[in-house]
Amino acid sequence: MKTFQKVAGMLALSSLLLVTACGGNNAAPSNGGNTTNEAAPANTSTGKGDTMFLGMTNPPILFNPINSSDVASQFAEKFMFDTFLEMDGPLEFIPKLADSIETTDNQTFTIKINANANWTDGTPVTAHDAAFTLNLIANPKVETSVGAYIAAFDGLGARGKLEEGQTEIPSVVVVDDKTLQFKTAAPVDPNMIKEQIGTKLMILPKHVLENVDPAALSQDPFFQKPTVTNGPFKFVQYQKDQYVEYAANPDYYRGKPELEKLFIKIMPGPNMVAQLQTGEIHMNVGGGIGKIAVQDFDTVMSFDNVVTKTEPTFGFQYMMFNTDVIDDPKVRQAFAYAIDRQQIVDKLLKGYGEVIDGPYTSVSPYLDKSAQKYTYDPEKSKQLLQEAGWDFNRVVEFTVPTGNKVREQSADIITQNLQAVGIKLNVTKYDFPTVQAKAKADDFELMLMGQTLTLDPDVYNLYGLNGTSNYMNYNSPRSEELMAKGKAEPNFDARKQIYSELQKIWNEDLPLITLYSDHDFVGISKKVIHGEPRVFGFHKDLQKWSIAGDQ
Repeated sequence: MKTFQKVAGMLALSSLLLVTACGGNNAAPSNGGNTTNEAAPANTSTGKGDTMFLGMTNPPILFNPINSSDVASQFAEKFMFDTFLEMDGPLEFIPKLADSIETTDNQTFTIKINANANWTDGTPVTAHDAAFTLNLIANPKVETSVGAYIAAFDGLGARGKLEEGQTEIPSVVVVDDKTLQFKTAAPVDPNMIKEQIGTKLMILPKHVLENVDPAALSQDPFFQKPTVTNGPFKFVQYQKDQYVEYAANPDYYRGKPELEKLFIKIMPGPNMVAQLQTGEIHMNVGGGIGKIAVQDFDTVMSFDNVVTKTEPTFGFQYMMFNTDVIDDPKVRQAFAYAIDRQQIVDKLLKGYGEVIDGPYTSVSPYLDKSAQKYTYDPEKSKQLLQEAGWDFNRVVEFTVPTGNKVREQSADIITQNLQAVGIKLNVTKYDFPTVQAKAKADDFELMLMGQTLTLDPDVYNLYGLNGTSNYMNYNSPRSEELMAKGKAEPNFDARKQIYSELQKIWNEDLPLITLYSDHDFVGISKKVIHGEPRVFGFHKDLQKWSIAGDQ
């Protein structure tokens, strides 16, 4: 078994691979989401249109912006904590808590915080809060899931941590109450900083938490019930696995919210469909935490009171090889030619998806459309197997995780395709935690998996020799060299060229076969005047969200 070591490199982004998507869509409590005695709130209209209800399948775990590794918690936090920027489209950044994040040398960055931004207790949001939060993240005693965001800072290690005994990042400077500067160890791509620090990081109120023991920070009651926030909505309560309730922040610096209240209701996917029809929720949140199952698309599209939309996403499903066992790239290429991936998209996703070759979907500005494509070609597959001397009596162990119905059904198509070219398989299915344990233990030959990435192109975590998701045991010196070069390249065009070359290498070596990326599907009540689930900019202008009252 290969021993995975600590990921090296100042820009390690391993924590940005979101395991929610890997575990399957529509995850929900087995009891239907009703685990408390208090029922979820009903949409009892007062005729004023002052309350909005969202549907989500995954429950949040806690409300700690610097230590929430699950997507549901991060999503819920952004209604009450603002990020510095919002990404309104691929690499299109707009102001939010910060008026700007600027640099003149790609190494020293200046954050200008909105002059009118206050915490909900009336205290101004300042650069001191930002520095306090960054120092907490870097503190060796603090448990955090966002260390990779600041790993590029000068003075920090690969995990974004200070040395033992240190408590302040030397390269972070408070210029004045509304201006913060920080310096990276080397020049970096400004878009990476704007995405990670700008659109991912949420800061904490120093005046509330500065006296909390850093070692016990994550256990502080504040993160179960945030009492002081800076976003358009205030936290009211969380009924576990039932709903999160928010109230408008009337003093929000970007304008008083149109809504008085907002609820995120947690429920299984089928319940979400039913409540869209009855009007008990105004929209599902989409993504891996609020997706409508593909088999229900036609049903939702038939609702008279709902409009629907789809859009491509970052996420993708893939089939990975244990390259220590299936070690010939020609054999792996033969597997790729044998699989009718377009059939999966057309039949199982009803066309709401795309076939991709490599880790970048159509929304990525780093996608090289000229990279090698593996079309469905069984004869080519048989030819490559013959050339590689494949033993057609060999039985390949094919491991499939349960929980994502489309993925399970895709395994049936894949099995039929591979058997048609003479490859024998033994298919075994396990729950996702078991599958992940088998992957980590090298206890597989062929396995299905899923990933959701950020827009930044660094995928070392997946393809790197020491990447924590490199269950394939993939080892390419040239790939390692180029990934390190790509991380350190500050110029977008030069960086894109590096990742174009990497895509060609990965598609030739083929340690994994990317199968498909399923599109996001959302239903939105016709009562919604402003606000919609979006892959980019979901939390943009939340203060403008509004719904029509009953006539």
